Amino acid sequence: MTGDKVTRTRVWIAAVGAIALIGIALTVLAVLGGKTLPERTGPPVEQLAVERTELISGRIILTVRNAGADPVHVAQVFVNDAFVDFAGSAAPIRPLASDTLRLDYPWQDGQPYIVSLLTSTGLVIEHEIPAAVTTPHADGGFFAVMALLGTYVGIIPVVLGMLFLPVLRRIGRRGVRVVLAVTLGLLVFLGIDATLEGFELAERSGGVFGGQALVVLGAVLAFLALTAVDRILQRRRTVEAAEEPAGIRLAVMIAIGIGLHNLGEGLAIGAAYAIGELALGTALVVGFTIQNTTEGLAVVSPLTERRPAALRLLGLGVIAGAPAILGAILGATVNNAELSAFLLGIGVGAIAQVLIQIVPSLRGKEGRLLEPATIGGVAAGLLAMFLTGLLATA
Repeated sequence: MTGDKVTRTRVWIAAVGAIALIGIALTVLAVLGGKTLPERTGPPVEQLAVERTELISGRIILTVRNAGADPVHVAQVFVNDAFVDFAGSAAPIRPLASDTLRLDYPWQDGQPYIVSLLTSTGLVIEHEIPAAVTTPHADGGFFAVMALLGTYVGIIPVVLGMLFLPVLRRIGRRGVRVVLAVTLGLLVFLGIDATLEGFELAERSGGVFGGQALVVLGAVLAFLALTAVDRILQRRRTVEAAEEPAGIRLAVMIAIGIGLHNLGEGLAIGAAYAIGELALGTALVVGFTIQNTTEGLAVVSPLTERRPAALRLLGLGVIAGAPAILGAILGATVNNAELSAFLLGIGVGAIAQVLIQIVPSLRGKEGRLLEPATIGGVAAGLLAMFLTGLLATA
């Protein structure tokens, strides 16, 4: 063996040995550490998070998870201060475990309800149902509605926005920088909006699996993954096409970032549909279409000096818009706040990576980044997303 191979072998042996020692130490601490500590004093810490609410005729079904450190036993259940019979596990719910509570209650459509869970220690945990509505079942028609809804708010508006490409080709290099600045503003707004929505969802989840940390984790993982994808795309560039794929590569990155954001948007739409909070009216569809049309403009903004094939443009539109379909189906069927928060975090990380890709393209001939035109473009993008977002309020 050569000297380099011997050195690498020794490094691997040392690393494996260190990991093994850490594993043994943690195992011994887990087995014996608790026995050496004094018994805990004070009342038990009981926390229950309601992960899913399902409403069927004459019954309310709650999926709850123990978010605390001690077992929780649900002794009684009240709906709007009225005692109700319920069925669930007879054993206490262990930490991080879940249980399904089936409440016999003749609820009325459209009425609000407060479900109070009384534990064996007397703690009351409340869960609000703003407006009762029958939970849709996941049959063929249901998936068709979700796919149609995702197409309305995802693929169609993005493709419509991409139709502005011929107009963008006539505005010159300075105009292209302004359009990219508008794109930057659009993506910054999407990132902020997704972050706030992810934190809000994480707060509702009870923090069983990390809460708001899931948003951060998803963002970091997505940022690292897209950075790796960008490096792969760069390596595949050939010498003959060294200039042309640069815009395509940036367009692909923008489409991926927007697609992951639309995945989170679809999750919110599907979840709202599942609990009856989404008004599937013309105004809502038009509002989402107007807002997401600006996303299509962002996808084609790096392609003003290139003429990609129509099939490639369609592929970019699908990458950016189709995840809304998957998100709508997941949101309506799974309806898990922590999963939604994690996926929204992924969208945030993707957008952050795309922003890093766009910033160098904003520099003018003198190398300055913050010119009046680009500052105005960023501001215009932020305002455009804010104003069109007002039209998409359910």
